[in-house]
Amino acid sequence: MTGHDEDTLRMAAIAAVYSMLAQSGEDPGQIARKPGLAWSQDHRRMNMGLSSLMQKRASRSPWK
Repeated sequence: MTGHDEDTLRMAAIAAVYSMLAQSGEDPGQIARKPGLAWSQDHRRMNMGLSSLMQKRASRSPWK
């Protein structure tokens, strides 16, 4: 095989893997946009000076 054929096969293999990932339902590029575990959310809130996640969830909604 020539170098050109190997490059084409390599690109086809990469495209096949990406298409399989897209069919699994999860976009790997969106993982960082998810809020994460409750522990992570709570520590981020506390570091920003906000109330804990437990207090936030227990507080009454202003729309009630």
